[in-house]
Amino acid sequence: MKRIVILGGGTGGTLLANRLRRAYRPEAADIVVVDRDDAHVYQPGLLFVPFGLADVQRITRPRGRQLHDGIFYCRATIDHVDIENDRVYLRNGNRLDYDVLIVATGAQLLPDETDGLTGPGWQRDVFTFYTPAGAEALRRALDRFDFGRLVVSFVDLPIKCPVAPLEFCFLADHYFRRRGIRHRIDITYVTPLDGAFTKPVASRALGGLLAAKGIELVTEFSTGTVETDRLVSYDDREVPFDLAVIVPLHGGADYVARSPGLGDELGFIPVDPHTLQAKVKPNVFALGDATDAPASKAGSVAHFEGEVLVGNVRRFLDGEPLAASFDGHTNCFIETGGGRALLIDFNYDTEPLGGHYPGPFGLPLLRPSRLNHLGKLAFQPLYWHGLLPGRDIPGIGPAMPVRGKSRG
Repeated sequence: MKRIVILGGGTGGTLLANRLRRAYRPEAADIVVVDRDDAHVYQPGLLFVPFGLADVQRITRPRGRQLHDGIFYCRATIDHVDIENDRVYLRNGNRLDYDVLIVATGAQLLPDETDGLTGPGWQRDVFTFYTPAGAEALRRALDRFDFGRLVVSFVDLPIKCPVAPLEFCFLADHYFRRRGIRHRIDITYVTPLDGAFTKPVASRALGGLLAAKGIELVTEFSTGTVETDRLVSYDDREVPFDLAVIVPLHGGADYVARSPGLGDELGFIPVDPHTLQAKVKPNVFALGDATDAPASKAGSVAHFEGEVLVGNVRRFLDGEPLAASFDGHTNCFIETGGGRALLIDFNYDTEPLGGHYPGPFGLPLLRPSRLNHLGKLAFQPLYWHGLLPGRDIPGIGPAMPVRGKSRG
């Protein structure tokens, strides 16, 4: 029997474990998932919590219950990985030997890495919605906020769901309009990028939406310090605020730094971007937010990577060449406010294109629509009942589709 140890019981780790359980008979492979807690949060739902459109309890479920029968869930904190001896050491004194190791512990927030971010204003005038507690605290702050300047920013890439700060701006615009106080509030989006987004085509579309909604865009602003009432960049530019919503720096899990050779200087796992095999040793793989692959850190990426990685784990254990088949496929719904959303679909080599997804009669791309908003809402039940259980979704595969798209 082979033992496959998966570090992390989030989106990537859970769907991969379930797919592997379907691929191997129980007597052929022992599958173990390790995580430090038993709270699986549907992270896209955190965006809606500050606006009273979602509740943290309703988007949180036990991790162990998302795993198929025959998968052992080990609730423990990881101390370090001994790459040379194929062994994971846990803080409780136990250890797990493995034939294949899969790192899926995602990315963690590092607010202390930015001067002043967790200072006196933290959770008073400065918030983040990237954690359940932060999203709930921000909801209370928005309820009280009826005049002044709201600044939304992220410190630097990579971050989980790079479009989420933009979505927050659009939803805030609609939220204040619904309350009848939008004219009393200035909204500013501050980014270290040279535009609204990383991909030029999408950047133009999203920048146009910001302008149409009267949201100021400040570009190439690298936040060095967060003071009580302003952001200060490394080149001494300043953006004042009355309420700030900040996405902190991200890094890999703590144990990666204690595991020689496993991660890079940020704690992410260097992998082949097409096979997802780690560069440190052939029997180590990684997926989702834990990798250094140049794809967005988003749930769709973990889903598409998971389909590819199941095949490559089986090929590795069978002594066969790996398939270099992951193309960086990413898609995401971007809430634009007023019950509408925009959809983008791209990969390593291809910009977001217009047209429809996943085919000629699918969802509209690169333009806000009610249909896309409904698609985003429908994704939550699909997440719990389709994606996490490792089911194939008809018409949606890991390779980016080209049918139905315009090259114009």
